[in-house]
Amino acid sequence: MPDLFVAGPFISGLLLGTSLIIAIGAQNAYVLRQGLLRSHVFAITTICFLSDAALITAGILGLGALIQSNPDWLAIVALVGGFFLLAYGALAFKRALHPTVLKPTKDSRSTLSVAVLTSLALTWGNPHVYLDTVVLIGGLSAQYPGTERFSFGLGAIAGSGVWFYSLGFGARYLAPLFAKPMAWRILDLAIAAVMWALAYSLLRPLV
Repeated sequence: MPDLFVAGPFISGLLLGTSLIIAIGAQNAYVLRQGLLRSHVFAITTICFLSDAALITAGILGLGALIQSNPDWLAIVALVGGFFLLAYGALAFKRALHPTVLKPTKDSRSTLSVAVLTSLALTWGNPHVYLDTVVLIGGLSAQYPGTERFSFGLGAIAGSGVWFYSLGFGARYLAPLFAKPMAWRILDLAIAAVMWALAYSLLRPLV
């Protein structure tokens, strides 16, 4: 009977999913701001997490299986994904060289309906979320057979949950820390290192 959980692919998925999600953008800025204001944090973080989980699952079950059926497609996805991760890491490294401070504005709290609609818009209206979850994570999962692919996707989903809930509920504690550019520099350097390591693991078999 095959194992229902494989640690190696789970950790790879966790690292990839977390690294893709951590990149500072409009969605994370909104979660952070609402977390600092302590406004509808659970609803907002849950929407972000469940949206990612649905998109990652769609990629794992659909695109991953489709690509696995054709070895040439798998090689293409590994090549494109590898160079994408290299570029993504380079952008994180560039941000680390010139760190900025993310300071959410202290405006009035929004209503729950506004918070929900804003979260949905920032998540589903962002074209990069489809590239990261459905295409990249779903496509790269094709390199894993059977339950290993499931573990890879579960790791990516877990990374999303850990990040969004930690960011939303931990924002009040992180505010003093991330008021300093050095904190963003360390974070972006860590992101760059992880992305480049994953890119190396994808591109090495193709050389």
